[in-house]
Amino acid sequence: MIYLDYAATTPISDSALDIYCKVAKTAYGNSSSLHDIGDLSARTLSASRKIIANLLGANEKGVFFTGGGSEANILTVQSLLKGLNSKKNHIITTQIEHSSLHTYFKTLSNEGYDVTFLIPDENGHISVYDLENQLKQNTGLVSIQHGNSEIGSIQPLKEIGHLLKNKDILFHSDCVQTFGKLPISVENSYLDAISISAHKIYGPKGIGAAYINPAIHWQPLIAGTTHESGFRPGTVDVPSAAAFATAAQEIVSEMEENTEHFLQLKRHFIGLLKPFKDKIILLTEDIDQSLPNILPIVIKGIEGQYTMLECNRHGYAISTGSACQVGMQAPSRPLTAIGFDEQQAKQYIRVSLGKQTTKQQIETFTETLYSIVKNF
Repeated sequence: MIYLDYAATTPISDSALDIYCKVAKTAYGNSSSLHDIGDLSARTLSASRKIIANLLGANEKGVFFTGGGSEANILTVQSLLKGLNSKKNHIITTQIEHSSLHTYFKTLSNEGYDVTFLIPDENGHISVYDLENQLKQNTGLVSIQHGNSEIGSIQPLKEIGHLLKNKDILFHSDCVQTFGKLPISVENSYLDAISISAHKIYGPKGIGAAYINPAIHWQPLIAGTTHESGFRPGTVDVPSAAAFATAAQEIVSEMEENTEHFLQLKRHFIGLLKPFKDKIILLTEDIDQSLPNILPIVIKGIEGQYTMLECNRHGYAISTGSACQVGMQAPSRPLTAIGFDEQQAKQYIRVSLGKQTTKQQIETFTETLYSIVKNF
């Protein structure tokens, strides 16, 4: 099986796996315990936290390990909202957020919060001007994803952050898809909080991290929680945290090289599509502000699930949307948000490139798409 769905998950790197195994055998104590074995775990956890903080240009005291990106998203938003004045009950987000936050904000809108869902333009970008026009006296939080996993659009975090900083409004961004692929500095982008995940950067599954600026007032979801400074209950998975930090260091050091690799593959793919350009459409072909590893494709007249199954039959693993929504039989929400009707949105597939993706794999995959179109 040739894997072309790296945005949904990635194999753990050799270095991250090696560190995981070593730490699991040596620093296996509870990091909150006072005995020597616990102290070794605590020091390992502290070192891992510091590494990730440095990569984000952040204060290590604001980094908290979680059970993954979705949990980091929800716990961060919950903790920030609990720390706000109850009168600051207006939230601004977008129609194309990850399902973990989109569904949570829908829930909040039914629980007394005033939630505004910004609509992106046809390229999936949020206008800072539109955002400013939606701000209210009671706006307490803005949560806007950095990069979208389905259509690849990248949002202007620095411009948004500057606007909100001047108005004393909290700014959170889901950076799960962009950490390790795009430069992120929480200070330069005026970010109060972000969410990231390990398995998107060749780290282990089941661990993520949240960052909240230590200067920001927040409250734990569950009072009395002691782990992770009260941010999340439960014993911290120290081996996974160490592997996360290892994978993060590695992916950030390779960022420029990987970006050029993705862009070369994308340009090659665009060239290969020319004979079928009217039938097979790459949505980000002419868009600069998009993730280089995400290739959102619409094949006219053929449902994405059919294309996905046919690709699978030929040995290619691709996606028809966010992995968190598999089996829902619904059109891609980001595509409908940017103007596609439901039938068109169901014709969507996503290819997401990884470090291991080769030029030859792109060529043979394109031949498979040709075959599907010809034989449909």
